[in-house]
Amino acid sequence: MNIVQRVAEQIINNVSNVIIGKRNEIRLTTLGLLCNGHILIEDVPGVGKTMMARALAKSIGCTFSRIQFTPDMLPTDVTGVSVYNQKTMEFEFRPGPIMAQIVLSDEINRATPKTQAALLEAMEEHQITVDGRTYRLGPPFLVLATQNPIEYEGTFPLPEAQLDRFLMRIELGYPSPQEEIAMLDSQQYEHPVNLIQQVVSVQELLAAQQAIRDVYLAPEIKQYIIDLVTATRRHPDVYLGASPRGALALYRTAQARAASVGHDYVQPDDIKALAEATLAHRIIVGPTARIRDISAQAIVRDILATVPVPGATIGARR
Repeated sequence: MNIVQRVAEQIINNVSNVIIGKRNEIRLTTLGLLCNGHILIEDVPGVGKTMMARALAKSIGCTFSRIQFTPDMLPTDVTGVSVYNQKTMEFEFRPGPIMAQIVLSDEINRATPKTQAALLEAMEEHQITVDGRTYRLGPPFLVLATQNPIEYEGTFPLPEAQLDRFLMRIELGYPSPQEEIAMLDSQQYEHPVNLIQQVVSVQELLAAQQAIRDVYLAPEIKQYIIDLVTATRRHPDVYLGASPRGALALYRTAQARAASVGHDYVQPDDIKALAEATLAHRIIVGPTARIRDISAQAIVRDILATVPVPGATIGARR
């Protein structure tokens, strides 16, 4: 078993003890972590978004920070602030909650655009700049952001530049009745997030992140990725298609998915399984399509159904 497969299975199994019945969503989040990318979880309250972030942090032994975004927050409430020390006669930097390895940005769309923008540098460059000084964010650094898709009063929609910085967008959804009964039983005496232990070290995670880059992509698979991304830009229902960053996200997550199941090369199924999560949130649906209630997810599914899939011998010529 390769290191990526072992690390992924250990994290997924551990988090599944807390988030019941959402193994596929946990796998997607784990792939985002293995790719060193950020995840946007868009769903209704109470389905386990915060618990997933906490369980993920405890599984790796990472430092965890939670930021509750509100309309009155300032950028310094996220990044930190320099405070004058009268004893030393100097300014001292007091780090904000962004200075952690796994950061839960809860209800990110409740903050004003100015405060949301405080995350941009951290998410893209893994550093923050305060009062002209730059502070590096230690690896691994993952932003898990949540937002409520049905409550719009007092919210500020994320700009396209910020949405594009999220590797994937995931929806958890409600559990089935049987899964909800299992959830009730598991929390009869104590919440399971308090019982899980660290199963992977930070060093093992960093080694897995590096090993992912060795996974082979045939030229046909690379062309398939580009064909899908190009199709989002030419689709008649799309106002603005996926960016080149979307192609990179699909490329890297496909490598992670292949390695997590023990393959050393990417197959078309890896691309198809991740296209919606990596591309849909980067698409701006056209006005007429919005009137017809056509979603970006539906557009990606339509593209997957129409773009030709490369042949099945792509791994044989390596």
